[in-house]
Amino acid sequence: MPKVSSVGPVGLLIWCGALLGIGFPLSKISAAAGVSPLIWALLVSMGASLSLFPVLALRGHLKLPRGQMLRYVVISGLASFAGINLLIFGLVPKLGAGQVGMMFALSPVATLALSAVFGLKTPSRMGLWGIGFGLVGALMVAFGRGGLDGTMLWSLVGLTIPLILAGGNVYRTLDWPENAHPIALAFWSHGVAIVALLGVLIARGDGVALQDVAVVPWAAAVQLVAAALTFPAYFRLQKLGGPVLLSQIGYVAAAVGLVIGVALLGERYGPVSWIGAAITALGIVLTVLAQSGVKLTFPLPLGRRTRAKLLNDGC
Repeated sequence: MPKVSSVGPVGLLIWCGALLGIGFPLSKISAAAGVSPLIWALLVSMGASLSLFPVLALRGHLKLPRGQMLRYVVISGLASFAGINLLIFGLVPKLGAGQVGMMFALSPVATLALSAVFGLKTPSRMGLWGIGFGLVGALMVAFGRGGLDGTMLWSLVGLTIPLILAGGNVYRTLDWPENAHPIALAFWSHGVAIVALLGVLIARGDGVALQDVAVVPWAAAVQLVAAALTFPAYFRLQKLGGPVLLSQIGYVAAAVGLVIGVALLGERYGPVSWIGAAITALGIVLTVLAQSGVKLTFPLPLGRRTRAKLLNDGC
Protein backbone atom coordinates (compact mmCIF):
# COMPACT_ATOMS: atom_id res chain seq x y z
CA MET A 1 0.00 0.00 0.00
CA PRO A 2 1.18 3.54 -0.52
CA LYS A 3 2.51 5.43 2.43
CA VAL A 4 -0.52 6.27 4.59
CA SER A 5 0.55 9.85 5.21
CA SER A 6 0.65 10.52 1.45
CA VAL A 7 -2.95 9.46 0.75
CA GLY A 8 -5.75 12.02 0.97
CA PRO A 9 -9.09 11.56 2.74
CA VAL A 10 -10.94 10.28 -0.35
CA GLY A 11 -8.31 7.63 -1.03
CA LEU A 12 -8.32 6.57 2.62
CA LEU A 13 -12.12 6.41 2.58
CA ILE A 14 -12.23 4.07 -0.40
CA TRP A 15 -9.26 2.02 0.84
CA CYS A 16 -10.66 1.42 4.33
CA GLY A 17 -14.20 0.83 3.13
CA ALA A 18 -13.18 -1.75 0.55
CA LEU A 19 -11.02 -3.68 3.01
CA LEU A 20 -13.72 -3.67 5.68
CA GLY A 21 -16.27 -4.81 3.10
CA ILE A 22 -14.15 -7.87 2.32
CA GLY A 23 -14.54 -8.91 5.96
CA PHE A 24 -18.33 -9.39 5.78
CA PRO A 25 -18.33 -12.37 3.37
CA LEU A 26 -15.20 -13.78 5.00
CA SER A 27 -16.96 -13.89 8.35
CA LYS A 28 -19.88 -15.73 6.74
CA ILE A 29 -17.48 -18.31 5.33
CA SER A 30 -15.86 -18.76 8.73
CA ALA A 31 -19.22 -19.13 10.50
CA ALA A 32 -20.32 -21.78 7.99
CA ALA A 33 -17.12 -23.68 8.82
CA GLY A 34 -17.93 -23.56 12.53
CA VAL A 35 -15.48 -20.84 13.58
CA SER A 36 -16.72 -18.85 16.57
CA PRO A 37 -17.38 -15.12 16.04
CA LEU A 38 -15.12 -14.57 19.07
CA ILE A 39 -12.24 -16.29 17.37
CA TRP A 40 -12.82 -14.41 14.11
CA ALA A 41 -12.95 -11.05 15.89
CA LEU A 42 -9.72 -12.02 17.67
CA LEU A 43 -8.16 -12.82 14.30
CA VAL A 44 -8.97 -9.32 13.01
CA SER A 45 -7.37 -7.57 15.99
CA MET A 46 -4.36 -9.88 15.89
CA GLY A 47 -3.84 -9.11 12.20
CA ALA A 48 -3.92 -5.39 12.90
CA SER A 49 -1.61 -5.55 15.93
CA LEU A 50 0.95 -7.91 14.40
CA SER A 51 1.32 -5.71 11.33
CA LEU A 52 1.70 -2.53 13.37
CA PHE A 53 4.17 -3.86 15.94
CA PRO A 54 7.33 -3.76 13.78
CA VAL A 55 6.45 -0.28 12.47
CA LEU A 56 6.12 1.10 16.00
CA ALA A 57 9.21 -0.73 17.19
CA LEU A 58 11.36 0.73 14.41
CA ARG A 59 10.05 4.23 15.12
CA GLY A 60 10.48 3.90 18.88
CA HIS A 61 6.78 4.48 19.61
CA LEU A 62 6.12 1.36 21.70
CA LYS A 63 5.69 3.23 24.98
CA LEU A 64 2.84 1.99 27.16
CA PRO A 65 -0.18 4.32 26.98
CA ARG A 66 -0.90 6.44 30.03
CA GLY A 67 -3.50 8.95 31.14
CA GLN A 68 -5.75 10.18 28.35
CA MET A 69 -4.20 7.85 25.79
CA LEU A 70 -4.85 4.83 28.03
CA ARG A 71 -8.49 5.85 28.43
CA TYR A 72 -8.75 6.39 24.69
CA VAL A 73 -7.39 3.00 23.64
CA VAL A 74 -9.43 1.13 26.27
CA ILE A 75 -12.73 2.68 25.17
CA SER A 76 -11.88 2.38 21.47
CA GLY A 77 -10.67 -1.19 21.80
CA LEU A 78 -13.71 -2.40 23.74
CA ALA A 79 -16.48 -0.60 21.84
CA SER A 80 -15.18 0.10 18.35
CA PHE A 81 -13.28 -3.14 17.74
CA ALA A 82 -13.99 -6.02 20.12
CA GLY A 83 -17.67 -5.20 20.65
CA ILE A 84 -18.67 -4.16 17.17
CA ASN A 85 -16.80 -7.01 15.47
CA LEU A 86 -18.52 -9.55 17.71
CA LEU A 87 -21.89 -8.08 16.81
CA ILE A 88 -21.16 -7.97 13.08
CA PHE A 89 -19.66 -11.46 12.85
CA GLY A 90 -22.52 -12.88 14.94
CA LEU A 91 -25.18 -11.35 12.68
CA VAL A 92 -23.67 -12.21 9.30
CA PRO A 93 -24.80 -15.89 9.47
CA LYS A 94 -28.31 -14.71 10.39
CA LEU A 95 -28.75 -11.94 7.82
CA GLY A 96 -26.10 -12.42 5.16
CA ALA A 97 -22.99 -10.43 4.34
CA GLY A 98 -24.79 -7.92 2.13
CA GLN A 99 -27.51 -7.04 4.63
CA VAL A 100 -25.14 -6.67 7.59
CA GLY A 101 -22.96 -4.53 5.37
CA MET A 102 -25.91 -2.24 4.77
CA MET A 103 -26.56 -2.01 8.53
CA PHE A 104 -22.94 -0.92 8.81
CA ALA A 105 -23.71 1.68 6.15
CA LEU A 106 -26.33 3.39 8.31
CA SER A 107 -23.63 4.78 10.60
CA PRO A 108 -23.05 8.07 8.69
CA VAL A 109 -26.49 9.40 9.56
CA ALA A 110 -26.12 8.50 13.25
CA THR A 111 -22.61 9.96 13.24
CA LEU A 112 -23.83 13.16 11.60
CA ALA A 113 -26.49 13.58 14.28
CA LEU A 114 -24.02 13.04 17.12
CA SER A 115 -21.46 15.32 15.49
CA ALA A 116 -24.01 18.11 15.30
CA VAL A 117 -24.91 17.60 18.96
CA PHE A 118 -21.26 17.95 20.00
CA GLY A 119 -20.56 20.88 17.69
CA LEU A 120 -18.17 19.05 15.37
CA LYS A 121 -17.65 19.94 11.71
CA THR A 122 -20.51 18.83 9.49
CA PRO A 123 -20.38 18.12 5.73
CA SER A 124 -21.15 20.50 2.89
CA ARG A 125 -24.56 20.45 1.21
CA MET A 126 -23.35 17.89 -1.33
CA GLY A 127 -21.96 15.78 1.50
CA LEU A 128 -25.37 15.86 3.19
CA TRP A 129 -27.01 14.75 -0.06
CA GLY A 130 -24.52 11.90 -0.25
CA ILE A 131 -25.37 10.80 3.29
CA GLY A 132 -29.07 11.05 2.50
CA PHE A 133 -28.87 8.93 -0.65
CA GLY A 134 -26.69 6.42 1.14
CA LEU A 135 -29.22 6.12 3.96
CA VAL A 136 -32.16 5.56 1.63
CA GLY A 137 -30.26 2.96 -0.37
CA ALA A 138 -29.01 1.16 2.72
CA LEU A 139 -32.52 0.91 4.18
CA MET A 140 -33.86 -0.45 0.90
CA VAL A 141 -31.22 -3.18 0.82
CA ALA A 142 -31.48 -3.96 4.54
CA PHE A 143 -35.24 -4.48 4.48
CA GLY A 144 -35.78 -5.48 0.86
CA ARG A 145 -35.30 -9.21 1.31
CA GLY A 146 -38.82 -10.23 2.13
CA GLY A 147 -40.72 -8.26 4.75
CA LEU A 148 -41.69 -9.43 8.23
CA ASP A 149 -40.13 -12.87 8.18
CA GLY A 150 -37.76 -14.51 10.63
CA THR A 151 -34.96 -12.14 9.73
CA MET A 152 -36.82 -9.02 10.87
CA LEU A 153 -35.90 -9.48 14.54
CA TRP A 154 -32.24 -9.88 13.62
CA SER A 155 -32.53 -6.86 11.33
CA LEU A 156 -33.74 -4.81 14.29
CA VAL A 157 -30.83 -6.09 16.39
CA GLY A 158 -28.56 -5.09 13.53
CA LEU A 159 -29.72 -1.49 13.87
CA THR A 160 -27.55 -1.24 17.00
CA ILE A 161 -24.51 -1.49 14.70
CA PRO A 162 -24.71 2.09 13.39
CA LEU A 163 -25.43 3.44 16.89
CA ILE A 164 -22.31 1.83 18.34
CA LEU A 165 -20.23 2.88 15.35
CA ALA A 166 -21.45 6.46 15.58
CA GLY A 167 -20.64 6.69 19.26
CA GLY A 168 -17.14 5.38 18.63
CA ASN A 169 -16.54 7.71 15.67
CA VAL A 170 -17.48 10.82 17.63
CA TYR A 171 -15.69 9.74 20.80
CA ARG A 172 -12.40 9.10 19.00
CA THR A 173 -12.48 12.61 17.56
CA LEU A 174 -13.46 14.36 20.77
CA ASP A 175 -10.95 12.57 22.98
CA TRP A 176 -8.03 12.24 20.52
CA PRO A 177 -4.87 12.38 22.70
CA GLU A 178 -2.62 15.33 21.99
CA ASN A 179 0.42 14.47 19.82
CA ALA A 180 -0.62 10.81 19.63
CA HIS A 181 0.38 8.97 16.45
CA PRO A 182 -2.50 7.25 14.60
CA ILE A 183 -0.52 4.01 14.26
CA ALA A 184 0.16 3.89 18.01
CA LEU A 185 -3.52 4.43 18.76
CA ALA A 186 -4.49 1.67 16.32
CA PHE A 187 -1.97 -0.77 17.82
CA TRP A 188 -2.92 -0.25 21.46
CA SER A 189 -6.66 -0.16 20.74
CA HIS A 190 -6.46 -3.53 19.06
CA GLY A 191 -4.24 -4.75 21.88
CA VAL A 192 -7.04 -3.93 24.31
CA ALA A 193 -9.52 -5.71 22.03
CA ILE A 194 -7.31 -8.83 22.01
CA VAL A 195 -7.13 -8.90 25.81
CA ALA A 196 -10.90 -8.44 26.09
CA LEU A 197 -11.70 -11.17 23.58
CA LEU A 198 -9.25 -13.58 25.20
CA GLY A 199 -10.88 -12.84 28.56
CA VAL A 200 -14.34 -13.67 27.21
CA LEU A 201 -13.09 -16.92 25.66
CA ILE A 202 -11.42 -18.00 28.91
CA ALA A 203 -14.41 -16.96 31.05
CA ARG A 204 -16.73 -19.02 28.85
CA GLY A 205 -14.43 -22.01 29.14
CA ASP A 206 -14.07 -22.28 25.37
CA GLY A 207 -10.30 -21.94 25.33
CA VAL A 208 -8.35 -20.07 22.70
CA ALA A 209 -8.92 -22.43 19.81
CA LEU A 210 -7.06 -20.52 17.13
CA GLN A 211 -6.55 -23.82 15.34
CA ASP A 212 -10.23 -23.62 14.36
CA VAL A 213 -9.34 -21.15 11.63
CA ALA A 214 -7.29 -23.88 9.95
CA VAL A 215 -10.51 -25.20 8.40
CA VAL A 216 -10.69 -22.03 6.31
CA PRO A 217 -7.00 -21.18 5.84
CA TRP A 218 -7.36 -18.96 2.77
CA ALA A 219 -10.21 -16.96 4.31
CA ALA A 220 -8.21 -16.52 7.53
CA ALA A 221 -5.15 -15.40 5.57
CA VAL A 222 -7.15 -12.85 3.57
CA GLN A 223 -8.78 -11.55 6.75
CA LEU A 224 -5.40 -11.14 8.46
CA VAL A 225 -3.99 -9.22 5.50
CA ALA A 226 -7.12 -7.06 5.18
CA ALA A 227 -6.98 -6.15 8.88
CA ALA A 228 -3.28 -5.41 8.66
CA LEU A 229 -3.83 -3.00 5.77
CA THR A 230 -6.95 -1.33 7.16
CA PHE A 231 -6.23 0.17 10.54
CA PRO A 232 -3.21 2.42 10.00
CA ALA A 233 -5.28 4.11 7.29
CA TYR A 234 -8.42 4.01 9.47
CA PHE A 235 -6.94 6.11 12.25
CA ARG A 236 -5.29 8.43 9.73
CA LEU A 237 -8.70 8.99 8.12
CA GLN A 238 -10.17 9.70 11.57
CA LYS A 239 -7.53 12.40 12.10
CA LEU A 240 -7.80 13.98 8.64
CA GLY A 241 -11.49 13.67 7.86
CA GLY A 242 -13.27 13.69 11.20
CA PRO A 243 -16.04 11.36 12.37
CA VAL A 244 -18.64 12.01 9.64
CA LEU A 245 -16.32 11.34 6.71
CA LEU A 246 -14.86 8.31 8.51
CA SER A 247 -18.33 6.89 9.03
CA GLN A 248 -18.94 6.89 5.28
CA ILE A 249 -16.57 3.98 4.84
CA GLY A 250 -19.76 2.11 5.71
CA TYR A 251 -21.22 2.87 2.29
CA VAL A 252 -18.13 1.57 0.50
CA ALA A 253 -17.91 -1.48 2.78
CA ALA A 254 -21.59 -2.27 2.24
CA ALA A 255 -21.28 -2.10 -1.54
CA VAL A 256 -18.21 -4.36 -1.55
CA GLY A 257 -19.82 -6.84 0.87
CA LEU A 258 -23.00 -6.96 -1.21
CA VAL A 259 -21.19 -7.62 -4.48
CA ILE A 260 -18.96 -10.34 -2.99
CA GLY A 261 -21.90 -11.92 -1.18
CA VAL A 262 -23.83 -12.22 -4.43
CA ALA A 263 -20.93 -13.14 -6.71
CA LEU A 264 -19.16 -15.68 -4.49
CA LEU A 265 -21.54 -16.78 -1.74
CA GLY A 266 -24.79 -17.15 -3.66
CA GLU A 267 -26.73 -14.53 -1.70
CA ARG A 268 -29.83 -13.33 -3.50
CA TYR A 269 -31.60 -9.98 -3.27
CA GLY A 270 -34.74 -8.69 -4.92
CA PRO A 271 -35.21 -5.68 -7.20
CA VAL A 272 -35.82 -3.31 -4.28
CA SER A 273 -32.44 -4.23 -2.78
CA TRP A 274 -30.62 -3.68 -6.06
CA ILE A 275 -32.30 -0.31 -6.58
CA GLY A 276 -31.17 0.52 -3.05
CA ALA A 277 -27.62 -0.56 -3.88
CA ALA A 278 -27.63 1.78 -6.90
CA ILE A 279 -28.86 4.66 -4.73
CA THR A 280 -26.11 3.90 -2.21
CA ALA A 281 -23.56 4.01 -5.03
CA LEU A 282 -24.86 7.47 -5.93
CA GLY A 283 -24.39 8.50 -2.31
CA ILE A 284 -20.77 7.34 -2.45
CA VAL A 285 -20.17 9.38 -5.62
CA LEU A 286 -21.66 12.51 -4.04
CA THR A 287 -19.53 12.01 -0.93
CA VAL A 288 -16.35 11.75 -2.99
CA LEU A 289 -17.29 14.82 -5.04
CA ALA A 290 -18.07 16.79 -1.89
CA GLN A 291 -14.73 15.89 -0.35
CA SER A 292 -13.06 16.98 -3.59
CA GLY A 293 -14.55 20.45 -3.21
CA VAL A 294 -17.32 20.26 -5.81
CA LYS A 295 -20.22 22.60 -4.99
CA LEU A 296 -23.86 21.61 -5.22
CA THR A 297 -26.08 24.39 -6.59
CA PHE A 298 -29.23 22.42 -7.33
CA PRO A 299 -31.95 22.14 -6.16
CA LEU A 300 -31.82 24.12 -2.91
CA PRO A 301 -30.32 27.44 -4.16
CA LEU A 302 -32.55 27.29 -7.24
CA GLY A 303 -35.58 27.04 -5.00
CA ARG A 304 -34.55 30.13 -3.05
CA ARG A 305 -33.97 32.15 -6.24
CA THR A 306 -37.34 31.05 -7.63
CA ARG A 307 -39.15 32.06 -4.45
CA ALA A 308 -37.36 35.44 -4.42
CA LYS A 309 -38.31 36.07 -8.05
CA LEU A 310 -41.93 35.23 -7.36
CA LEU A 311 -41.98 37.63 -4.42
CA ASN A 312 -40.38 40.41 -6.46
CA ASP A 313 -42.92 39.87 -9.22
CA GLY A 314 -45.70 40.27 -6.69
CA CYS A 315 -46.85 36.67 -6.83
